[in-house]
Amino acid sequence: MDATTKPLRIPPEMSVYAEENKVFDILQKMVGNLLVDRPEDPIQYLIDHLRNDNDEIPRIFLLGPPASGKHTMMWTLLLLAPQAKLVCKHLNATHLTPEDLLSNDGPLLAKEALSYRDKGQEIPNGLWAKLIQERLLKVDCKKRGWVLEGFPQTREQALMLQMTGTAPDHVVVLDAPDTVLIERNMGKRMDCSTGEVYHTTFDWPDDPEVQINLVEPEGISEEETGQRLLEYHRNIPGILRTFTKICKKINADQPCMDVFSQVLTFVLSRARTVAPHTPRVLLYGPPGCGRSLQAALLAQKYDIVNVCCGQVLKEAVADQTKLGALMKPYIESELQVPDNLVLKILARHLSRLDCATYGWVLHGFPRDTDQAGALNYAGFHPNRVFFLDIPDDAAMERVSLCVTDPVSGERYHSIYKPAPRIEVHDRLQQNPKDCEQKVQERLDIYHANAEELEEFYQDVIHVNADQDPYTVFEFIESCIVKPIPKRAPEKPMSP
Repeated sequence: MDATTKPLRIPPEMSVYAEENKVFDILQKMVGNLLVDRPEDPIQYLIDHLRNDNDEIPRIFLLGPPASGKHTMMWTLLLLAPQAKLVCKHLNATHLTPEDLLSNDGPLLAKEALSYRDKGQEIPNGLWAKLIQERLLKVDCKKRGWVLEGFPQTREQALMLQMTGTAPDHVVVLDAPDTVLIERNMGKRMDCSTGEVYHTTFDWPDDPEVQINLVEPEGISEEETGQRLLEYHRNIPGILRTFTKICKKINADQPCMDVFSQVLTFVLSRARTVAPHTPRVLLYGPPGCGRSLQAALLAQKYDIVNVCCGQVLKEAVADQTKLGALMKPYIESELQVPDNLVLKILARHLSRLDCATYGWVLHGFPRDTDQAGALNYAGFHPNRVFFLDIPDDAAMERVSLCVTDPVSGERYHSIYKPAPRIEVHDRLQQNPKDCEQKVQERLDIYHANAEELEEFYQDVIHVNADQDPYTVFEFIESCIVKPIPKRAPEKPMSP
């Protein structure tokens, strides 16, 4: 940073590093935890926080009425989806329930809580909060994250958890009509010898010996289920008010894998960060996909710099710069400009104050992984990469039927924007680059490099560009203003 010139210019590398490593979010999380925990040695606390490296682990509350599918083991069935176990397996998180916390071999707090239950008394909310806090401090929860199922059950419990510093990142509420829930619950049967749960309608065992051992669990009658549902409906509005910004209701009255997919999509989403964000957008696609139009729309709405590689090169030649003079023979001969010259021109352009301050949308470069690697090596890392996808026949139709009026410079299309008058139509000319043969060559180059470029940029966002341009723009815009979802681990670690 040069402190002798005004305005102060922060090198682009600093903002790229801060954004890629989430420096702002790390500091925000550390300060928040510091204020909640208030340790005696703040410096050592912050050092330990950084060593734990657990800011990205899942912290989830999974709530819902009885028989909504939170815990049922028969996960392959339509109405009995064990969302908690599926989510935990996919995220490699620790699955917790109030029953697990009250196990007989648990800590002293668990035994104290059991003493209340043995006397027929309600376990105090403060004791529940301490019990949960103590469990979440265990190594498995701190390293792998956790999904707490069926708790809190009241607003008071939710507030008590917040007061002790137990705060989830996502709250999932499974919901279904009461008639469906009562039917699910009343059909449950349990094998006393194994503890397996079956259902009279959806999962009746074939083995006659197993059928003989099945009994009706306690508390599943219509009256008892209705009473539990009534209590749930009385408490859930207060719980939802406690977690307004991180809560999502999901309809559990649908196939289990559909429910699971929606739950997983939500828990992998990131909360919108307040960190400074400089858009660095890369648009890539075949000829005719609409990159120039989308870049212009983004630049117009968000006041970022529209960087068209071809236009930047032409401007350098027109300005008669040294690099422009070196490129002029290539451009006049319609030959490809060497990558090192293109990169030097682009680097100067992207390093300008307006690009570093407001951000940029780049299109026309890179075209292959060598160019992409050179761009990254120069310090210009896009934080959003969009592939605008259209079929080859649509690309051919869009480009090969384009013509230009040499008098007015207006561009027309034989199908979508025909010439308004016959005299205009008679003088229209086609750019030699837009003939079918040239377009097919450009398509072949695109297909030869698209797969490798997608591997190079790991977080590529595919866009269906074969639709209305403003519909395409709305999708691109939504992906720019929202954080990129977290990646789930490919292979869950063994507990």
